[in-house]
Amino acid sequence: MTTVPASFFKHRGVRVEVKDLSKRYRIGPEEVHALRDTDWAIETGTAAAIMGPSGCGKTTLLNLLGGVDRPSSGQIKIDNDDLTSMSERMLEKHRLVNVGFVFQFFNLIPSITAIENLELPMVMAGVSDTECRERAQTLLSLVGLAAKGEKRPEELSGGEQQRVAVALALANDPALILADEPTGNLDSTNAAAISTLLRGLAEDYGKTVILVSHDPKTVEHFPKVYSMRDGQFVAAA
Repeated sequence: MTTVPASFFKHRGVRVEVKDLSKRYRIGPEEVHALRDTDWAIETGTAAAIMGPSGCGKTTLLNLLGGVDRPSSGQIKIDNDDLTSMSERMLEKHRLVNVGFVFQFFNLIPSITAIENLELPMVMAGVSDTECRERAQTLLSLVGLAAKGEKRPEELSGGEQQRVAVALALANDPALILADEPTGNLDSTNAAAISTLLRGLAEDYGKTVILVSHDPKTVEHFPKVYSMRDGQFVAAA
């Protein structure tokens, strides 16, 4: 992995705050509370990890922050923007431009190369072909895969695929990076490398990074670690 000039990323991180945030799902006659009147905030350019068991509300929180889902009640503020008042079209733009997602299962398109995977969201955002290629090559260098751009996902190891996925999350220079169990399919060496890479996006480039995991080894690389249980934050370290 290497570094790129700080000027490559024009958008720095955002402050994230949720107030009285709740999310309820109805499964048959039963109402399930994924989040319960949750209050939480992190400052601009912070690398924060959220730890907790499956079903505690971690992924639900990320989906709400990313504009993938809407809360049942409460408020979500990203800097001065209130996500809870946004239209569907505004949320779509938020997902495309303001947020980068990293998932456990990589979410790469298998039929195209690594560099083409990175170019796709930039094309959707209206970036020129020349700039798409230049930015994609720079992002592959950032994650240590400058020589692997013409490889398809199946030709890469799991750790390499997840590094491409991190680069993909950065394609449109988002201020907020949301990582949902990004090390869940990796061995300990690659898991540590991905956690360190994500932390570095905050430390070196001022991005706001929120990672969720149930693995203590993954979250120990982050300077701020919060705990969730039963849909609420219960402690911070």
